[in-house]
Amino acid sequence: MLFSELGLGADVLRAVEEKGYTQPTPIQEKAIPWVLQGRDVLGCAQTGTGKTASFTLPMIDILATGRARARMPRSLILEPTRELAAQVAETFEVYGQYHKLSMALLIGGETFTEQVKRLDRGVDVLIATPGRLMDLFGRGNIMLNDIKVLVIDEADRMLDMGFIPDIEKIVATLPKMRQTLFFSATMPPEIRRLADAFLHNPKEVTVAPPASPAATVTQALVVVHEEDKREALRHLLRTEDVKNAFIFCNRKRDVAVVQKSLEKHGFNVGCLHGDMPQSKRTETLEAFKAGQISLLVCSDVAARGLDVQGLSHVFNFDVPIHADDYVHRIGRTGRAGRSGRAFSIASPYDGKAVAAITKLIQREIPLIAIDGLESPAFEEESEDGARRRGGARRRGRDEGGREPKAEGRSSGRRERSDRDRSERDRSERSERAERPAAADTAPAQAPRSEAPRNDRDRDRSRRRRDDDDDVVVVGFGDHMPAFMMRTGRRARPATPAPVDTATDSTQEG
Repeated sequence: MLFSELGLGADVLRAVEEKGYTQPTPIQEKAIPWVLQGRDVLGCAQTGTGKTASFTLPMIDILATGRARARMPRSLILEPTRELAAQVAETFEVYGQYHKLSMALLIGGETFTEQVKRLDRGVDVLIATPGRLMDLFGRGNIMLNDIKVLVIDEADRMLDMGFIPDIEKIVATLPKMRQTLFFSATMPPEIRRLADAFLHNPKEVTVAPPASPAATVTQALVVVHEEDKREALRHLLRTEDVKNAFIFCNRKRDVAVVQKSLEKHGFNVGCLHGDMPQSKRTETLEAFKAGQISLLVCSDVAARGLDVQGLSHVFNFDVPIHADDYVHRIGRTGRAGRSGRAFSIASPYDGKAVAAITKLIQREIPLIAIDGLESPAFEEESEDGARRRGGARRRGRDEGGREPKAEGRSSGRRERSDRDRSERDRSERSERAERPAAADTAPAQAPRSEAPRNDRDRDRSRRRRDDDDDVVVVGFGDHMPAFMMRTGRRARPATPAPVDTATDSTQEG
């Protein structure tokens, strides 16, 4: 089938042909006709299959007639990340170049002033992240009661990032009579419930098994010790024909560590994660797309929807925590029918995560070895769950990779320590047994300096007693200490005795 057979307008087809596309992808072929008919659509397709164009192309035709009013956009597209929102905005600029549609991009990390000015002029297409949209809506800078088309893109990523409550609040402010397009790479039960709540008699479009990687991506798995992962990554980068690559880490702090390590060894590398200022994130991503940076170490902020033409490799420096993220990460390569290669570097503790991935994609990932590096087997997780995935420790080494001291020496030291403690306890018990006899002749009152002076001293004294695990408490038995037999002192009167003022005044005189 050709794009010309989908029912799109002449201006849209002209822009598509100028980009060099003639045949739609399966998701575009099935979704675009239903969108043009005004039906709600529930689309599920793996990453890299062209979901963005499946709703942007028909939306341009739908919005071609009509005019937007100030602060009242005619359509709304919600995206989970700033990069995805900016990419959708670029798509509208390319395919809508022969239309006079106005567009506004509302994302965090940028000033409100320019965004509010765009809204005041009126926009046909509003592309936003949920957080910034809620901020502007709360300030009264935008009204959503004129929305004709709502698009919720990457819904499963919205769920992972905790945006679902915000989306529910946004949808509650929209008019009931609207067209809703709901797209997701996976369809877990939570997303299915949201779709049922937001969509009215939707047309469901599924073109690939949920969470299945593209067949054009060649996958491989390397298992090494935790401290050998950076060396394994450098070996793969040197032996593979890497044109450009994403290197994914699970934690933001590891992104900086891996970037500095690669820079130290002479690689052309940049980094991308959620804590970076938006201007720096945009600058880094543009430099990577332009070829000024060949390697980009990033967190999962780059795992969804980012389309980098001709990305040759993806490296998972860390096995992803969620199995679905593996599909999205390696989906950055092998796009639009091109071939790609994806390598995952696992430690012995990642067996459970790797098993979840193979179960999800329903295939085994080929295991490869690296010369000079040991390939250990996956370790079983203990019943109490003490060993966690992705930790810095491994059996037989501490966090710095140093060998611990011999087990026999440490166990012998513990035995001597226990023996010394038991002997000390016996001596203390014997001393306490002799102490009551001496108490008959010794003063019963303890020195005042040892008594707590206030509540803080009393609490500190109590903590010292509670923390002393070696003290053995010995009862009095049948003996009654002398201080408990002593009668108490006579209490002083609460108020002073009455004084004869006349007598006192005479004496003072």
